[in-house]
Amino acid sequence: MTQQQPATEPLSKEMQDCIQACMACHGVCEEAMSACLQRGGEAQTRIMRALLDCSEMTRMCADMMMRRSPLHNEMCMMCAQACDLCAEACMSMPEDELMTRCAEACRRCSEMCRAMAGAPM
Repeated sequence: MTQQQPATEPLSKEMQDCIQACMACHGVCEEAMSACLQRGGEAQTRIMRALLDCSEMTRMCADMMMRRSPLHNEMCMMCAQACDLCAEACMSMPEDELMTRCAEACRRCSEMCRAMAGAPM
């Protein structure tokens, strides 16, 4: 007879909110990357790098929190830094509504990740 594993406790509300912020940020970064690719131009290389870094970090951060990785605190701190850089890059195009929305999502995700990492905001 095999023993049943104890039920895993549900994720905290704070962690669920952080995961949602990461996934929302990931989605808008992907959307912004697509828009930048359609526009083209060398001036957007810095923005594209920031969007790509942020998109990948937010997805990975959410994945690590969902699987309760012991490294999720460190990933949250790195994710917050990537989000900060992306928000700054997106705000270099303040006339673009999508980029402004992306910067806002990045800032929110950064705040949530810093809180999750236990770092001061």
